[in-house]
Amino acid sequence: MVVKNDSIKADPHEIYGWRAFAMAGSACFGGMLFGFDIGTIGGVLELPEFQKKYGIYDLKPVGKANLNANIASTLQAGCFVGCFLASWASDRWGRKLALQLAGLITIVGCIVQAVAMGSLEAMYVGRFVAGLGVGGASMVVPLYISENAPRGIRGGLTGLYQLFIATGTCLAFWVNYGALIHLSGGARVYMVPLAMQALPAGLLVVCMALNKESPRFLAKQDKWEEATSVLARIRNLPTSHPYVQDEIRDIADQLQHERMLIAGASVKDLLKEMFSIPGNRKRALISIGLMVCQQMTGTNAINYYAPQIFSALGLKGNVNKLFATGIYGIVKMVSCLAFLIFAADSLGRRRSLLWTSIAQGLAMYYIGLYMRIDPPVDGQPVPPAGYFALVCVFLYACFFQFGWGPVCWIYVSEIPAARLRSLNVAIAAATQWLFNFVVARATPNMMATVGKKGYGTFIIYGTFCFSMFIFVWFVIPETKGLSLEKMDDIFGITELVKNIEADREAQANTTELDMDNKKVSVVREENVAH
Repeated sequence: MVVKNDSIKADPHEIYGWRAFAMAGSACFGGMLFGFDIGTIGGVLELPEFQKKYGIYDLKPVGKANLNANIASTLQAGCFVGCFLASWASDRWGRKLALQLAGLITIVGCIVQAVAMGSLEAMYVGRFVAGLGVGGASMVVPLYISENAPRGIRGGLTGLYQLFIATGTCLAFWVNYGALIHLSGGARVYMVPLAMQALPAGLLVVCMALNKESPRFLAKQDKWEEATSVLARIRNLPTSHPYVQDEIRDIADQLQHERMLIAGASVKDLLKEMFSIPGNRKRALISIGLMVCQQMTGTNAINYYAPQIFSALGLKGNVNKLFATGIYGIVKMVSCLAFLIFAADSLGRRRSLLWTSIAQGLAMYYIGLYMRIDPPVDGQPVPPAGYFALVCVFLYACFFQFGWGPVCWIYVSEIPAARLRSLNVAIAAATQWLFNFVVARATPNMMATVGKKGYGTFIIYGTFCFSMFIFVWFVIPETKGLSLEKMDDIFGITELVKNIEADREAQANTTELDMDNKKVSVVREENVAH
């Protein structure tokens, strides 16, 4: 990983060893759950065998769009609920066990989808149950990695979540393509891709069994000896090393400061702490805003309905559409890997979001204007302008993976306070799934109704991309290379705690002065007056 920041230069080189990468890679199979579903369902919905089995084939375009949207978006409903269930589970039983439970639940949902045998009700149930696991993992994975990762490469390691999403999407695209080529005829052409969604869930359960619990979670439980031991192991240093001791001290100080602000630990107390304290409220609102923006780039409009979009751009035949979709998946995976290696912890979060906002908007606008001005004609070859529109789809994928894809997950998992991190990430992930649902549900109808061949869909998403530049420019501060405990400095919590401590010291000094006879007499006079 090519990283250039002050933390890398100052920290012991031992902490950037293989254990940090193995920890992140194990947890990131939770991201592959989401990626595999994205890639699978978009291709499966285009298969004639699936359409005939589930009564989609003979529907009119709008009816077909509605049913496709219902099947695709049921998962998001489960994901939305799964985020909050996982937040509760991760705070009660730990991040590790919550991830393993998410994997097991996803396996159950995938099996139900694969054996639904034409029952729409069973398909909906399977996708909702799988969504509980996928949504739960989407909340816990960035949380777990950010709490374990060394500060100098935390962006890159947390961004691995997006890489595994892209990898899962790519693999699923090619599973669909392979099933169409080699399993054509019968239900197995769609049953195999649906069942294969359980593969990353199984890997998540097995790999997390080899990992330790988050040291920051253990510290919250006052298991300081175990927290120190786990932190020393992941940092590849002895427990007595000054770096480990300093990090444990920072964790302890932050927890003490947070308990000083609002001592209770119930959900009500945490919500009060999140939204009544300005610095925490700003962090929560930024997290929500970033996740809304991420989905309104339109990325999952392409992810879920790539075959339909390639068809609208002039590609014909399921084999050609699924092949192009497979190439799209490879482009996403490679570009995300390039971002993590060269830019995540060097270019920084803020600049990555700024330039990709403009680049994504330009790509979307070109596609939309091409489909409006010179749309493809059935039976005619794709013109040069059409091929460049296809290229813009791939360029859009690159731009997304260099900014709004990985950076949002990095940012929302690193800025919250320790006591609020689980709840903050849960709210952010739930927001992501809510607007993911909106995009998945709306896009087929937009493609069918917003202008000829749905050109307005791309103009709308491109406009959102441009507007995000303004949001980032005025709202998002840079956080690369900072420890999690230093985030309080950026958002003003440290200053607030110092003021509270100063007030307490002033009160203590006043009490000592009251031991003076003159002061005591004043107090007595006030008491008499009352």
